[in-house]
Amino acid sequence: MDSAGEYWVARAALDWQAELGVTETLCETPVDRYALAASEAAAASESAAAAAAPVRKPREKAPAAPVAPVVHAAIDAVAAAQHAAAQAHDLAGLRAAMDAFEHCDLRRGARQLVFADGVPGAPLMIIGEAPGRDEDREGKPFVGRAGQLLDLMLAAIDRSRTVDTYITNVIPWRPPQNRDPSGEEIAMMLPFLQRHVVLAQPKALIVMGNIACDAVLGRRGITRLRGHWAQAFDLPVMPMLHPAYLLGQPEMKRHAWADLLEIRARLATL
Repeated sequence: MDSAGEYWVARAALDWQAELGVTETLCETPVDRYALAASEAAAASESAAAAAAPVRKPREKAPAAPVAPVVHAAIDAVAAAQHAAAQAHDLAGLRAAMDAFEHCDLRRGARQLVFADGVPGAPLMIIGEAPGRDEDREGKPFVGRAGQLLDLMLAAIDRSRTVDTYITNVIPWRPPQNRDPSGEEIAMMLPFLQRHVVLAQPKALIVMGNIACDAVLGRRGITRLRGHWAQAFDLPVMPMLHPAYLLGQPEMKRHAWADLLEIRARLATL
């Protein structure tokens, strides 16, 4: 039989098998149809069992207990100042307590603590407002132009910071841009000022400017208060115009001179 005859014989055999329902005409190994049917039946049974089983939901975690916020107790700066000041038994101890006082933010912008100048125990104590640039640099109160004028004023009534006068401020640190201290800052530092007066033991006080009047006397309006004796810390107190004010208002120096004469007369009787 030639090759063409073999082709048509093979093609006829293939067509006959297709008509009989053969689905796989080529396979290198025999297939056990009985085993295949059993395997398919087992798989169907497992699938049915899985479908019938109840669906288990994943176990939910219990909600976490709420965490209470951390609440920091507010610090009473005035009470802290009162406690620190009360522990000081001399001026050196008071200076150390003020230098260690962390609750006044003014200290963070200042170069150093400006504590006092003059003679402790002197009969006259002057209380100013707060340090300026020169005071912050040198660490002493009243050393700039206002301080130079103050020295002249004291000399006019035969007094000097090196002999018989003691000087300090309400606020020991320079405020930014020389702004006025706030009410909170004054209240915070007042316990130290009160203790300062007790330890310095003066016989009379001069409060210069509105800030000092507010701290010591609880009043403002220096042009109205000046020249009139008041009482605070169990001592006579004279409100006066601040030397810095007098530098800008020289016509007011006559009022300062009248106040100085009154102070000299009062000190002569003490």
